[in-house]
Amino acid sequence: MDERLDTFRSSTLGWLIGTAAGLGTILLALAGIVLMAMDVQALGVYWLALPLLALVIVAVKWLQNLAATYEVTEERLIIHRGIIFKSVDEIELYRIKDVRIDFSLLNQIAGIGRITVSSSDETTRAGDLVLPEIQKAQERREQLRRLVDTARQKRQVREIDMVHEDI
Repeated sequence: MDERLDTFRSSTLGWLIGTAAGLGTILLALAGIVLMAMDVQALGVYWLALPLLALVIVAVKWLQNLAATYEVTEERLIIHRGIIFKSVDEIELYRIKDVRIDFSLLNQIAGIGRITVSSSDETTRAGDLVLPEIQKAQERREQLRRLVDTARQKRQVREIDMVHEDI
């Protein structure tokens, strides 16, 4: 078995402070607490529903993030999915064609990013593999890019893009 170089998952805290949806959830909780404290229109206890709703949203996001773990070795990117029913999928690094990173201004402030992996592996046949809200995304992308290059050199694999041009 390959030596594990890195293991990570999406960050719930990064999602909370680094996305508009996360900040909206925080504002929802704060609004409920403030309105409850002010006892607006004598509805005090009913305003408690807003922070509880925010708590449910965070709990759902946390469970989603808990359900997927990513592991990087010298040969593979391994995706562990599920909590009760688990599955393990692997992408051979030499099959990876592109590793892209996307991040908004909020993502940059929170130190997270979305890594998108496209490959010729069956795992990405239906679409690219997206790893959302990843801490240290730029460092992890660079590490993955270097490992892909090393894996290709080791296997003496080259990628050829076939472009169809109507002449």
